[in-house]
Amino acid sequence: MTKSVAVVLSGCGYLDGAEIHEATLALLALDLGGARVQCFAPDKEQMHVMNHVAKAPATGESRNVLVESGRIARSNIKPLAQANVSDFDALVFPGGYGAAKNLSDYAIKGPECTVDPQVDALIKAAHAAKKPICAVCIAPVLIAKSLGAEHHPTLTIGSDPGTAAHIEQMGAKHVEAPVTGIAIDKANAIVSTPAYMCDASIGQVWVGIKQAIDAILTMV
Repeated sequence: MTKSVAVVLSGCGYLDGAEIHEATLALLALDLGGARVQCFAPDKEQMHVMNHVAKAPATGESRNVLVESGRIARSNIKPLAQANVSDFDALVFPGGYGAAKNLSDYAIKGPECTVDPQVDALIKAAHAAKKPICAVCIAPVLIAKSLGAEHHPTLTIGSDPGTAAHIEQMGAKHVEAPVTGIAIDKANAIVSTPAYMCDASIGQVWVGIKQAIDAILTMV
């Protein structure tokens, strides 16, 4: 039976949206795994727009998270409000600052952050339905904030001590992992991998993401 997977994007570009390499590699791993994929993104204005050459805010610009995510999804994308947990078997969150700026306000508030209500509801619904969840790069902070207080998931963002401490403050347990590794929480059906939270090459990021995607497809 073909497995159906929802992939939640947060824009386009690592400084203000979804990390393009991570999102593309996750989509590739899902395709190689024989999964059917539907991408989703919040239909709202992103926190801000970054110039990815200057690595500085682009003043006077505004962009929509859903519209920008459509670039990565090749237009095969739906508003997050249309995501129904009963329609898929697993849930994937690529990283990029969009996870911390558009899917939550972690970039501003750290462990005191709030997850976007639609994102929070989807994570909790997937967990309650025992649907596996994969979180890449900084995206584990979403899982920590949504599920940490009650379910204490085990997660990795690599080895950054500050972010790891924040994850634990939110009620989750952090374990260190290399870019080519993953953390598997079997009890909560959650898999995470550091990706570009580490100083890594795209090839190393691929190894970790491929392992993570294979793990959640096995859990289905």
